[in-house]
Amino acid sequence: MAIASIRSVTGKVVQTALDMCGGRSRSFTVAGDKAIRNIKWIGQHISSPENRLILGVSALMSQPFIDGCNKNVDEKTRKYSVARTLAKIIVGTTTGVIIRRGCIKAIDAFTTLPEKITPDMKFKWLRQCLLPKIKNIDPEQFVQYKNTMGTLLALGVMVFTNFLIDAPCTKWLTNVFSKKMGVSDGQTK
Repeated sequence: MAIASIRSVTGKVVQTALDMCGGRSRSFTVAGDKAIRNIKWIGQHISSPENRLILGVSALMSQPFIDGCNKNVDEKTRKYSVARTLAKIIVGTTTGVIIRRGCIKAIDAFTTLPEKITPDMKFKWLRQCLLPKIKNIDPEQFVQYKNTMGTLLALGVMVFTNFLIDAPCTKWLTNVFSKKMGVSDGQTK
C-alpha cells in the first residue's frame, strides 16, 4: 500500500515537471518584487564567465561521485573515470572562464564610447571599431551588447583552444590524477 502511494506521488511530480518543460503549460509567472529583483540582478551581473564557473563548480561537486559509484565497471576503471572527469572539469572550467573573461575585456577595449576617448590615446579608431552605431544607447543594453559580443568571440576562440589547450592539458592532468590514485602507468586510454 505504501509503495503504491509513493509511486502515485512520484508519478504526479514527474508529470508536473514534464508538463512545465514542454507539455501542456509551457510558461509560468514569477510573482513578488523580491523574486523579480533577484532575477533582474542575475541577468545584469551573471554573464558567460560566471555562468561557466557555476556550471564547473556544480559539475565538480557531482560528476566525480557519480563515476566513483558506478558498480557496472571494475575498481580500476572507476578510479580512472573519476580522474578523467576531474581533469576534464578542472581544465574545461579554467580555460572557459579565462577565455570568456578575456574576450569580454577585449570587446570592452574595442567599444570605447566617444566621450571617454582622450586626446593622448593611441589607436582611437581601433578603440571604437566594434562600437554600435546606435545613438544614445541605454547603459544596461550597452553592457549586455559587450558581454554578448565577447561571448560570441569566445565561442570562436574556443573552437581552436579545445584542441590546442584543453585536450593536452586534460590528458596531462588525467595522468597526474590517475597516478595519485594508483591506477595508471602514465598512459591515458
